[in-house]
Parts: sequence; C-alpha cells; structure tokens
Amino acid sequence: MNAVDVGWGVVLLPGVLYGYAYLCYPALLWLAGRFRHRSLPASDPAQWPQITVVVPAYNEAASIRRTIESLLDLDYPAELRHILVISDASTDGTDDIVREYAARGVQLLRQEQRGGKDAGEIAALPHLRGEIVVNTDATIRILPDSLKPLIRAFEEPSVGLASGRDVSVGSVNVEANRGESGYVGYEMWVRSLETRVNSIVGASGCFYAIRRSLHGSQIPPGYSRDFASALVVREQGFRAVSVDQAVCLVPRTASLQREFRRKVRTMTRGLRTLWLKRRLLNPFRYGSFGWMLWSHKLVRWLVFPAAPLALAALVPLSLVSIPARVLLAGAGVGIGLGTVAMRSPEGRPLPRVVALCGFVLASHVAGFVAWAKALGGESSSIWEPTRRTA
Repeated sequence: MNAVDVGWGVVLLPGVLYGYAYLCYPALLWLAGRFRHRSLPASDPAQWPQITVVVPAYNEAASIRRTIESLLDLDYPAELRHILVISDASTDGTDDIVREYAARGVQLLRQEQRGGKDAGEIAALPHLRGEIVVNTDATIRILPDSLKPLIRAFEEPSVGLASGRDVSVGSVNVEANRGESGYVGYEMWVRSLETRVNSIVGASGCFYAIRRSLHGSQIPPGYSRDFASALVVREQGFRAVSVDQAVCLVPRTASLQREFRRKVRTMTRGLRTLWLKRRLLNPFRYGSFGWMLWSHKLVRWLVFPAAPLALAALVPLSLVSIPARVLLAGAGVGIGLGTVAMRSPEGRPLPRVVALCGFVLASHVAGFVAWAKALGGESSSIWEPTRRTA
C-alpha cells in the first residue's frame, strides 16, 4: 500500500463513518424492527401515579411564568402532579414569580450559591414525591396532551425511562440555525426505531421521565444526565424508550454562535459520560444495546476528529489527483459559506444553503473542540442554560 492509498483511506474515513451512522444503522434498526417490534402500552392505567415535574432555572424571569402556566395546563390530575422549580441562585426575580404559584402546587427550591444543574437535582431528591420524576426545561413547551402518554409508558414493567419527542421550532429571527430542525427530526426518528428493537441510548434533556428509584444519585456531577440516565436504566435491567405522542416544542437557539457553545458543552459531557459507562459498549454482555451505543454515539462522534485529518490529507493528494482537487475545492466553498453563517449577526436571515453549511461547520468544529476538552480532562459542573427564543 503506497502513500496515495493511505491518503485516500484517511479522506474516505469520515464518509464511511457518516454512511454507517446515519444510513446503515437506521436501515438495520428498521430491518430488526420488522422481526422484533416492541410496542408500548396503549391504554390508560386504572390509577395515574403521583409524579414530580422538576424544572431547573437560572435567571429565567422572562420565561418562567409561561413555563409554569403551561405545566399547570397539562392534562394530568392536579392532585397527583407536584411541580418543583430549582432556582440555581437566580438574581432576576425568578424566585418571586415561582412563589406566586405556591397555592397551586408549585414548590420553589432555591440554591443560595450557584452549584449547577447537577447539584440542584441532587438537592431535590428529598423533595420528590411519587413514583415518577419528570425532567423538563424552563424554555420549552410541552403540549397539553403529551404528559399522559409519557407516564403511560411505565405501565410496561420493563420501562425505566420514557423520553418525549422534541420538535424544533423557530421564526425568521432564528433562520441562521434552521439546520437544527432537520437534525432533531432525524434524531427522533432514530429513537423511535431503537424503541421498537430494544432501548434508546440517550434521553431528551428537555422532556423525559424516569422511575424515582433510578433517578439522580447514581450520576456524578459534571456528566450528561439525560444521556447517563438512559445508561443507568439499562445497567439496572430496564429499558429506556421514546414516546412519539409525548411532544414538546423546543425553540431553536437564536444564532449559530450559541448553538456552537451548546454543542461543545453537551458533546464534552457526552464523551465523558460514555467513558464513565464504557462497559455498556460490550455487545457480548449487553447484546443489541452495546451495538446501538457504538452506532448511535461513538461512531457519530468519531467523525469529528476524523474530518480535519481527511481535510489535511486532501492537500497533498490534490497535487497528484483531480478528484482530490475537486473535493478540496468543494470543502473550501462549504467552509467559506459556513464561516459566513457563523459570523452572521444574530437574527439575520440567511439563504438555506448558507445556513446549512453553517450548521454543519459549527457541528464539526464543536465536535473537535469537545474531543479536545474531554481528552484534556476539562469539565464544569456549573450549569449554563441554553438561552432560546420564546
């Protein structure tokens, strides 16, 4: 094998990883689901369980009132629904707004010093009521008829976690990040396929429910709790499932700069979480779940360190190969358009091609930075909520 062959192998590696993770893996899931289709309970329980809805908040005065009102409007027996808002030392009046709803079953748990979302959820453990804990976010909207389908999934004894279906929404003011909507829709489709076969490998941090006995204390601070929760559930012999009828509307981040920072933070934590729970990657012990964890998470994330290596390999290849020159020119155009999108002022409408290039570039650069941070041992337990449009 000569140097040119090695160079083309490096160039083609990201494409192979992409093709397997985003095309072959869902196709294999669909095929497996034709032979083993695990359905979720369709009928309501005789008695709905007591639940606690947990809402972490840091300086959310602009949105917390709408959030609480939407939670109170959910179709669920009021006497069985406890809403717990965890204020991470908010300073903008968030706490005063939450206290207005005390008579309607909304409890405020204030942290006097900022400790992050992880510390808040651990502090909330003694305040939880009932059998099921529902985790949500202060800036998303759960549709009124979405909570019961999520809780109904627990009628199946093997289910330890149920995740909602995110729908990414936005307006003309967030069109620079419109690529996020397509990706979120694809991700929800894959989770639906995984549910039919076995278990999803990560929950939606915006809206998921978990059995109280599996919640919280088994996940150290500084890790991705929605991802880790699905892994803990599998370790304990339960399934994590995605419920298509449990819809929540997730506003897109207002700019690619914000989306970039969010992706760096979430992927860094995700990589650290995967390393913490790396034994679950063993398909000989964990069966199809191990294969799904490899396919859905690790193979996808390996694209990000592979892509810059491929770009670097194209440079010498372009000196001797016309196809390499074409690929290098195409990559240059894509990077250029992506850079324009990433530098675009917040709220500025962009052509669809430019916005898509920006989303892809932001994702790849964020993934590379996340690998560097994770391998360098960098972590932060202080929570910075994603600021989204209303």
